[in-house]
Amino acid sequence: MKKLVLMFFAAALTMSVSAQALMESKLLDNMYIGVNGGVAVKTTQHTNWMGNLNPNLGVRIGKDFTPVFGFAIESNVYFSNKPGESIGTVVRSMNTMGLATLNLSNLFGGYKGEPRLFEVTAIYGLGWGHTFGHSGSGVTSSREEFSGNSLVTRDNTLTSKAAIDFGFNIGSKKAWQVYIEPAMIWTLGNSPVKTNVNYDINYSGFQANVGFIYKFKTSNGTHNFKYADLRDQGEIDALNAKINDLRGDLDGKDAQLAAKDRQIADLQAALDECNNRPVPEPVVQNTTVTNLQPTVLFRQGKSVVDQAQYAPIELIATYMKNHPEANIEIKGYASPEGSAELNQKLSEDRAEAVKKILVNKYKISSDRLTTKGCGATDELFEQVEFNRVATFNDNSK
Repeated sequence: MKKLVLMFFAAALTMSVSAQALMESKLLDNMYIGVNGGVAVKTTQHTNWMGNLNPNLGVRIGKDFTPVFGFAIESNVYFSNKPGESIGTVVRSMNTMGLATLNLSNLFGGYKGEPRLFEVTAIYGLGWGHTFGHSGSGVTSSREEFSGNSLVTRDNTLTSKAAIDFGFNIGSKKAWQVYIEPAMIWTLGNSPVKTNVNYDINYSGFQANVGFIYKFKTSNGTHNFKYADLRDQGEIDALNAKINDLRGDLDGKDAQLAAKDRQIADLQAALDECNNRPVPEPVVQNTTVTNLQPTVLFRQGKSVVDQAQYAPIELIATYMKNHPEANIEIKGYASPEGSAELNQKLSEDRAEAVKKILVNKYKISSDRLTTKGCGATDELFEQVEFNRVATFNDNSK
């Protein structure tokens, strides 16, 4: 008994170590069901083993808690009580037991991530046996014992079983197992003949069964235990460092987006201010040309319109939409710095740049727009840099 306790203690330790690497199992994971059948023979009160074989059939339902330790409930029915004579019932006795299972292959060899092709499992259990029929017929049943010259009957009794399963896991997913099981079954007591509870060879039987079980599919996608995909600490540290770097980049992007949002807000405020200004009445210089007040400023040596200079262009577009008869001449100018040829080209490019914006962005017909490069000047405005402009004239008036 001490060796048996030590064996189960070792199994518990192995369970604890193995469970650290296994994927977590749910309540109904690693369940199985199966049937078995074979023959049994009493170890006493017989004269011929092969002539006193009792056929039996059984059902087993169980669960593996770890690759080493499990529990099952089994019930077997027996169809004769040899060497006693039949008293007319088909099923003469039944034995129902709770079984603890200990996978010796995984205990000593370790679990490899899936069941081996061949495994050895130790089984021990306690249960309840019942005999159908009684001695009223005058015939001795399998649960009847002799005490001197007296015949007594045991209908219910405590039983125990010790067995070794030699199992073969079959199929690509190892969902099926076929096993051969030699076992010893004891009647422990509860009879007029045997009142003490102990393991006595005179109240026992030998049984040899063959069975098969089906293991239900588990939450990990297989029919058995599966190792979790564990990572070493170095890999975890590297992943954490990468996450921190990405967080830093994200913080930098947030700051840039905030700055862009502020810039957009400033430009929108400036545009709103321009939109709220009343459109000035054109100044009539002569009977044929009206000089419109809005002007577009350019940077030195540049013909690209800055975003902030879209406001006066939008005012001209609004004016032309309100006055469909208007035809606008766009004049480009340059400040006196640089050569005359460069400034002439620069003034023409500035006028064309403003025209493209009116046509492409504000959908003004190009037929209503003309451009002219007026070269360098310092006469439009006192400040020299203010002469880098484009002006608008309404030639329809």
